[in-house]
Amino acid sequence: MNTKTNNHPPVSGHERIETNNLLMIVLILVVIAIGGIVEIVPLFFQRSTTQPVEGLKPYTALQQAGRDIYTREGCYNCHSQMIRPLYAETLRYGHYSVAGEFVWDHPFQWGSKRTGPDLHRVGGKYSDEWHKVHLNNPRDLVPESNMPAYPWLERTPVDAESMPQHLRALRTVGVPYTDQEIAQAGEAVKGKNELEALIAYLQVLGTSVK
Repeated sequence: MNTKTNNHPPVSGHERIETNNLLMIVLILVVIAIGGIVEIVPLFFQRSTTQPVEGLKPYTALQQAGRDIYTREGCYNCHSQMIRPLYAETLRYGHYSVAGEFVWDHPFQWGSKRTGPDLHRVGGKYSDEWHKVHLNNPRDLVPESNMPAYPWLERTPVDAESMPQHLRALRTVGVPYTDQEIAQAGEAVKGKNELEALIAYLQVLGTSVK
């Protein structure tokens, strides 16, 4: 009688994982979960990442309106607001970004690309008039700039009617606006145009950390 012998070596543990798709997926998810617990969860318990830096104030109604315009126009697609703790970046842009500076940003504007420069420390770097000229036509100041112009901002009034409701919504997620600030939000932006609002926002960026 002929007997067949199995010459294949036994499957090792590593090979069993590689050849079992379901097991591989489960183990990958387990590793990701462990990494998340180790790296991310502790941040929620560190005061420096959950509390505002000293001197940080909520945006005024006009600055918040400017921030909404910044988001609406997609400025975050070309400009970051996150200075990394690298010598080259701090030399060019200033103090590296600190987590406590963003606790009242909903959503944050860190961005992921720098077609243009980082703007996190742009506050106070240029005059209001410089920003006005630059936003109306960037090439008047920087001939090689590929940034689009925004001439319509100066012709568009800020929506004063919606500002109290907007600030009230932000208070529900933790921004410490007072009842008085909310009640006066509409009056604070009345008669202002979107260009003025955007400049007000840019001029306050990064000014809480010296």
